[in-house]
Amino acid sequence: MLTVLALTCAIAVVVRHVVTVRVLTQRLQKVRADRPRAADLLTDDSGRGSFSDIQYVLVSAVAVVFAAVRLARRPEQLPDLPWGLALLVAVSAATYFAGKYAEGGRPVVLSVVRAREAGDLDAPIRTGDDIEIGGAGFVPPGAGTPDRLARMVVRIGTVHVHVPLIPVTGGFANPTDTVLTVPVPVEVEPGRVEVQVVTAAGTETEPVTIDVTD
Repeated sequence: MLTVLALTCAIAVVVRHVVTVRVLTQRLQKVRADRPRAADLLTDDSGRGSFSDIQYVLVSAVAVVFAAVRLARRPEQLPDLPWGLALLVAVSAATYFAGKYAEGGRPVVLSVVRAREAGDLDAPIRTGDDIEIGGAGFVPPGAGTPDRLARMVVRIGTVHVHVPLIPVTGGFANPTDTVLTVPVPVEVEPGRVEVQVVTAAGTETEPVTIDVTD
């Protein structure tokens, strides 16, 4: 039982440290929850069921119940757990740690093009045009609400542009996790400028250079 207790405590500390370091180095996006919920034990930040979390809670609960039954039968001594159960908890804890270490990632910009309607001719990007930014990780888990998406900006040169929200049934057409569209304001100087996306979690993408003409 002491081995299982020490293992679970160590995993709690290590996972907290790993998540904190990855957030500070912008390798993991985290947004603060409005309030804690019991369902958080079984789900990821977006509210979907997480296998690593669920199996860890279930296996730990089995160990707690087993220890409680042993303690109820012999309250005068510390309950002993079979090594098979302790090994199962160790495997479950390792799976939980691996799941936490592998989740998330830094947002990335893969393309920046001039947004155009079907049938429009190709043309260079000019001030006043809309640009379509393609990539991944623009909307962190748990940041799909309007108040969270309103914090999202695109840095074009030295100008910060708030991403316009376009609501549709069941969510938003802009921005999405892989594509977002913003206008190029007239304050942007023509020439080669860098484009960066800053997500609701405050994480920045690597800059991508585009050419803006008059």
